[in-house]
Amino acid sequence: MRATAGKKTHNKTHKTTRKGPKVQNNKYGWLRALALVPVLALAFVAPDAPAAPMTTTLELDVKGKIAKTSDPDHSVFHFSEAQILALPTHTITTSTTWTAKSTFTGPLLADILKTVGAYGDEIEIHTLDDYTYTVPVSDTSRYGVIVAYSMNGKRLQVSDFGPLFLIYPRDQFPGELAGGAADAKFVWQIKALIVK
Repeated sequence: MRATAGKKTHNKTHKTTRKGPKVQNNKYGWLRALALVPVLALAFVAPDAPAAPMTTTLELDVKGKIAKTSDPDHSVFHFSEAQILALPTHTITTSTTWTAKSTFTGPLLADILKTVGAYGDEIEIHTLDDYTYTVPVSDTSRYGVIVAYSMNGKRLQVSDFGPLFLIYPRDQFPGELAGGAADAKFVWQIKALIVK
């Protein structure tokens, strides 16, 4: 194809028709069709059956300035669901910009940092949707920040801020934890922390 100034040229293509799979004449083909009837019937019944609740697995990786690791390369501490649930549980009852007043439950961010022997001044938070935000370590003692895995007694799912949601006690500190800068600290869908 050669282009000329001011004009577009097109290649002419040969049209072909797409052929489906070869069908063989089979005198028992009706038996195969008959065998599909129960399968098709189930397809119409299944949507009415209650679906099993989806539970998001709790996992968290902590990297950076940490003294304890759990991987062979000594670069990350991977918290399994069992390890997260074994940490002391704390609650914060507060509203957020995205939720009404609710009770959030999870470990203190300070306890997670203590478990890994963190020695940095900042925590870079990474999420499932590739959002990144940095908070000062000092927030852990100032506000008692938690990494919530449940809201009002229900486990957080990816569709509702889960599996892990950084919660500050906004209602207890309305002058300090209101507005856009404070809202950015409420990070959800957390997957990793990098201590800096």
